[in-house]
This record gives sequence, structure tokens and C-alpha cells, in this order.
Amino acid sequence: MQKMPNWADVVLVPVLSLVLAAIISAIVILAIGHNPIDALGIMVKGALGNSANVSYTLYYATNFIFTGLAVAVAYHARMFNIGGEGQAYIGGLGAALACLYISWPHWTLALIGGGVAAAVFGAAWAAIPAYLQAKRGSHIVITTIMFNYMAYPLLNFLLNGPIKAGGMEPATPSFAETMHLPNLSAILGAVGISFSDRGPANFALIIALLACVFVWALIWKTKLGYETRAFGESESAAKYAGIKPTKIIMIAMLISGGLAGMMAINNVMGEAERLVLNAVEGAGFIGIAVALMGRNHPVGILIAAILFGILYQGGAELSAELRIPREMVTVIQALVILFTGALDNMVRMPIEKLFVAFGRKGAN
Repeated sequence: MQKMPNWADVVLVPVLSLVLAAIISAIVILAIGHNPIDALGIMVKGALGNSANVSYTLYYATNFIFTGLAVAVAYHARMFNIGGEGQAYIGGLGAALACLYISWPHWTLALIGGGVAAAVFGAAWAAIPAYLQAKRGSHIVITTIMFNYMAYPLLNFLLNGPIKAGGMEPATPSFAETMHLPNLSAILGAVGISFSDRGPANFALIIALLACVFVWALIWKTKLGYETRAFGESESAAKYAGIKPTKIIMIAMLISGGLAGMMAINNVMGEAERLVLNAVEGAGFIGIAVALMGRNHPVGILIAAILFGILYQGGAELSAELRIPREMVTVIQALVILFTGALDNMVRMPIEKLFVAFGRKGAN
């Protein structure tokens, strides 16, 4: 019997899911009185039309790479980490404290110190749900959602009290100039490539790409990665082989939380250059869709993150140019998430049946 090949799982299923999402989105746009073709053109131009727009697209994509990788690492151990949002909030707190209270003489040192602090704080926020899962049997989905709801008020309290800058806005003081990460314009300019300096994309993009390589090597090239995948496939078989569930659960969630926390390199250290209350902007939840669309593989996550970056930036331009309510743009983004995530089997099952049918004909 012919099973669905890997290329169909990785390419065909996501592409068909996107096509279905695009068709339903076109109907939505028609329903509110606009031409879907014109709307698509505005979105593509708004996301990729010039280097400033590309910078915004890559900035959003960088956030989604970190949170998508965070979801993927936990998922390989068959844990659904819904807590990326809260872990990113707390990671931002760690990065901010490292930059506010340590005088880094150069941005490279600030990047190392702030990045480590962000990862440690994000991992620490994931450690308690991981421990409750490993030792008490508490479901990781419930506990990580609860920790999302605890992270925001904690940050709200701190930004309106102990670490608040002067003024009405809940935010920290700006970091020292020596800690400002170079933007993409400066990075590309160093190799002779002209790029707009009006966008927020920065050196964190390089770190996100390195994180993709790290996760690929970890999951598919190390003993820990093999044990993680084995545990995810069958806990009972993994136990029989001598793999310790508590070890895998804790390590996978610590790495997952650390990756989500490292998103702060981009939005706290690279873009805002201070910690503001709404810095995460839902990237923790978008990371779930990015990981699902990317089939929990770093290459797929990178591609999916860029797609969602296009949707975010292009959607903002679409809302501004056609005066479409921002909520309608959110509906379009939600349709992509719906078809690539929740309704994945609606596309996958018919394709699997086709391959099975063709396999039987070939055997006969």
C-alpha cells in the first residue's frame, strides 16, 4: 500500500491548505465590497514592494521563527507548548534587566548578555509547567495557558512600578546607545548592499537563522534529539529503552521556553531598544501556526514565518489603503491558521486516500 510521500506532506498539503484559505479569504473580501485581486496586489506590494516594507516583513518573521521553533522542540516530545506568549514576555523582562543594570561596552556583548538572560528567563517560565507535567501529571496545555495569563499582569505591575521610566507609558527607560543592535541596513551596507534604514529588521534575524540550524542539529543529529523524538513517538517504548521521561520533558520544555524568550533579542533589544508592555504582539500564538505549517522542521518554520510576516505587514498596508477594518485582516490571517492547523486533516486525508488508491492500482 502506497503511503503519502514526504514531499506531499511537506509541500502539497500546506500549499493546498493555503489555496483553500485564499479562496475563502477572497470571498470575505468580496463580501465587504472589495476586489480580491486588487487586495492581493496591495498585500504583496505592502510586504515586499520596497526595502522598508521588506524590513518590516523580516522583523515580524524573526519573531515567528523564534516562537515557531519553541513550539516545534516541545512538539517533538509530544508536548503542545501553548505558553510561548508568556515565555516571550518574561524573556523580554530578562533582556531588559540585563541591559538596564549592566553597562555593556559594545552591542555584541549586550547581545550575548541580553540573549542569555532572555533565554534563561523564558526557560525558567517554562520550567514550572514542565515540572508539573513530569511529576504531577498536569497537562502542559492547561498550565502553559495559565502561565500566559500570569506573565502579562506580572509585567504590567513591573512596568508601572519598579522598572518604569518617567511618563505615562508602561515601559522601561531606553537602553544605552552601546547596546543598540545594528539594523539590517547597516549589516547589508557592510557588504555593499543598499537597503532602507527605515525598517525595524536587525541583527536578531541572523540569530534566528542560527537558531534554525541549532534546532535542526539538536533534533536530528544528537542523542538527545533522538531520545526526544523516540519519547514523542512512544512513551512506553522509550521507557523500555531506558529513556527517562522526566529528563526529556524538562529539557525539551527548557529549550522551548528559552527559544521563545530569545524573541526579546528582536523586539526588545533590536526594535524598541527598551521593554514596553505589548512588545510580544501575539507572536507566541502565531508561532503555533508557524510550527504546524512548517511541519515542526526548521526549514518549514522559516518559510512559514516569512509567509506570516508577509501577512502581518501586507495586512497592515491593506487595512490602511483600502480602509478595511483591522479585524477583517485578522480574519484573513485566522483563515490561514485555520486551514493549515485545525483543518489540516481535511486536506491531508483525501490526499492520503489518493496515494493509497494509486498504490493499489500500481500493485495490480
